[in-house]
Amino acid sequence: MAMVSSKKRRNAARGAMLMKKHGLSGYNKPKRTPSHPKKSHMVLAKEGDRIKLIRYGEQGAKTAGKPKAGEGDKMRKKRASFKARHGKNIAKGKMSAAYWANRSKW
Repeated sequence: MAMVSSKKRRNAARGAMLMKKHGLSGYNKPKRTPSHPKKSHMVLAKEGDRIKLIRYGEQGAKTAGKPKAGEGDKMRKKRASFKARHGKNIAKGKMSAAYWANRSKW
């Protein structure tokens, strides 16, 4: 039992350290990273006891965003293509970059 609790303490300490280092407000809360050279967002994903820093999204990409009233056909098709292309990875859940990209960018 002691080994399990020490592992949990280590994970909690690592999570707190990563949150402070990257300026994150908590687990599973995406943040924009405008100064990162390649990736536009990051999130400290947590599922059960697992913690993982995930960077996702192409810097400067024009994504469809959330559906808007009067949205054009082009953007609707762009969103549908992304979801079709990455469907399997989105289904993997919180520990995949595709899940977070789908949630915050598409």
